[in-house]
Amino acid sequence: MRYNNPVIKGFYPDPSVCKVDDTYYLVCSSMQYFPGVPIFESKDLVNWNQIGHCLTRKSQIMLDRVNSSGGVFAPTIRHNNGRFYMTTTNDTTHQNFYVWTDDIYGEWSEPVYIDQDGIDPDLFFDNNNVYFMSNGSDEHGIGAINQCKIDIETGEKLTASQSIWRGTGGRFLESPHMYKINDWYYLMAAEGGTEFGHMVTYARSKSPNGPFEAYPLNPVLTNRNLGGYEIQAVGHGDLIQDHDGNWWLLHLGFRQIGKWIPYHHLGRETFLTPITFGEDGWFTAGHEGTTITSFETDRIPGRVVQEEKKCYTFENTNWDIDWCYLRLPHSENYLFKSDSLKLMGTEVTLDQADSPSFIGIRQKDFKARISCDITLSDGEAGITLYMDENHHYDLAIRKNEDNYEIIERLNIGDIKSVEKMVSINNDDHATLVIEAEHELYRFYIQEGSNLIPFGKAQTKYLSSEVAGGFTGVIIGLYACGTGSIAEFSNFRCEYL
Repeated sequence: MRYNNPVIKGFYPDPSVCKVDDTYYLVCSSMQYFPGVPIFESKDLVNWNQIGHCLTRKSQIMLDRVNSSGGVFAPTIRHNNGRFYMTTTNDTTHQNFYVWTDDIYGEWSEPVYIDQDGIDPDLFFDNNNVYFMSNGSDEHGIGAINQCKIDIETGEKLTASQSIWRGTGGRFLESPHMYKINDWYYLMAAEGGTEFGHMVTYARSKSPNGPFEAYPLNPVLTNRNLGGYEIQAVGHGDLIQDHDGNWWLLHLGFRQIGKWIPYHHLGRETFLTPITFGEDGWFTAGHEGTTITSFETDRIPGRVVQEEKKCYTFENTNWDIDWCYLRLPHSENYLFKSDSLKLMGTEVTLDQADSPSFIGIRQKDFKARISCDITLSDGEAGITLYMDENHHYDLAIRKNEDNYEIIERLNIGDIKSVEKMVSINNDDHATLVIEAEHELYRFYIQEGSNLIPFGKAQTKYLSSEVAGGFTGVIIGLYACGTGSIAEFSNFRCEYL
């Protein structure tokens, strides 16, 4: 069977995975977006279906006015004695916590906080002990993985935090995960930063407390030397054993927009790479230690077909699963129907680190056609290609005194420019269209069957290399202006 990477496209970074019976469950980071921590399930590791979120209530996560790319970092999902646990960090409040559920399709608990700093927390269950670990520093201020034992019922620390591994010397040691495989305890981590130098490293010990011996050929997985290759920044992964005893790594990476154009705007995505254990107990990863766009493998049955959803509409998506808000939404400003959406605008705009009337869906591939009909009473409403409050492209209809007009606005850092504006007189309705390519977004107004070109903008200015941060482009529908009401219908995002 041949499968293609990424197996989950778009802004779904920092994957963690567990297996219960014949089903795999995976969670990802969500940063400042709400609900928090998307949950996916799969029967075969290549086809993933989102089933919900772990953090669905305001009481579970503080996201009020958090900075972009703050909020929810790097979750870990584990299953023990019939219960699921998800542990994560709110990087804005510097709190590590976990939530739990006995029903993966239901609600999760209120947070249980752990008194240990760092990010990227992990839970490891072993011999009636529960270990909690995160990245941090040792007593000399050197980056390390720190670990303590906790009471899983209360979150109380049972031992002091101690440093158990300093990594291999790469910067930003993070993403610790521990596993007991045969007689060895394996501690896997990421180093190099979640950019072009990213890598997976690991060590092993006969004890969960160490000392840990590093794999002699670290890094076990990295694409850092593959100049001109689409997939970059592979790292931050989690091991899983399949139904037949084979081992795999689910990990993040990103796709740059061109062979020699080192920018990425779709976000960090989820990739699948095979793992092979040698007789000496060390494991290797991927194709000569790299992740490639397509793997041919006999580990996945030939009857498995990798499927991909190509078209997203109001009718074939779930408002509670496929869509997300900026921070904590004001629910009174949203009216949902099966085939339409109504937004009530406020004084909060897309340029603020706040919660505008906005709902979005992740851009999942480079080439797409996005369209929507919008009717507006007052203020402004439109489609935004949103990276953060300082980097977004807007195609919108707005009321200007007695007229309506279509605008194309480009926000790139401190440069906020309305590039084009056309009056449509007293017509309060418009059909707006955006065509996405690797390097360009093209904007149109649709009149009947005709597409009228309206402008264009380079995708690279919405990339993490320009904007900074750890998210990806969200295709958003928004309204702003106190008292404004916008109705959206016939939304369609089709990947080409």
